[in-house]
Amino acid sequence: MLKKGVMIALTLFMFAPSAFSKTTITVASDATWPPMEYIDRDKAITGFTPELLAAMEKVSDIKFDIRNTAWDGIFAGLAAGKYDMVASSVSITDVRKKAMSFSSPYFEVKQGVITKKTADIKSKADLEGKTAGAQIGTTGFLVARKIKGVTMKSYDEIGLAVEDLYNGRTDAVVCDDAVAADYALTNKQYSQDLTLAFLLKSDKPEYLGFAFKKGKSEDKLKMVNDALEKVKASGEYDRIFKKWF
Repeated sequence: MLKKGVMIALTLFMFAPSAFSKTTITVASDATWPPMEYIDRDKAITGFTPELLAAMEKVSDIKFDIRNTAWDGIFAGLAAGKYDMVASSVSITDVRKKAMSFSSPYFEVKQGVITKKTADIKSKADLEGKTAGAQIGTTGFLVARKIKGVTMKSYDEIGLAVEDLYNGRTDAVVCDDAVAADYALTNKQYSQDLTLAFLLKSDKPEYLGFAFKKGKSEDKLKMVNDALEKVKASGEYDRIFKKWF
């Protein structure tokens, strides 16, 4: 039998908000972008970003509910309120900031160009007259289509673009450097024939952020920024980064 004082203390603990309440943030993620976010052999969403979110949960009152969402409708879904946040390697751009709010940056990214090892493509100039593939609506697609003389081919998923390059249907693929390195350098199927040929230079750094509907969920955005800052300050961010890269 518990003494009265112990019972009161236990009751207070059991019903204290911090003991059991978490703020759920629904998250859309196009899990086709290894190693950032992708589906593993057990059909679970994994990668650098999901592990970062898990670390942020541990230092906050947030519970992330991650939902695999196709890229072509991900921003429309955010605008329609289908979820609170997009965590899908979204680059922070001036154009996007007009339509949505962003968290603090969590990753710096460059655009990488994948080619066949036998291709004589070593620079942006070498892409003139060539066909390049990229996932539609991504920074890679927007950057590549501005290159002089390049014929662009768009894809719903980056894996389809890499598959076409591998089969000789295109000459190059443009995507985030971490993703390009994963496909061209570590993927068992592609790394024998493909390579990360070079990185496209940019006038200013490109960063990824978590996207929210503009003017909405400001409290959740602040919670996310606070949690991200704690993970960075603790050194846990660096540990996760080294694991995946």
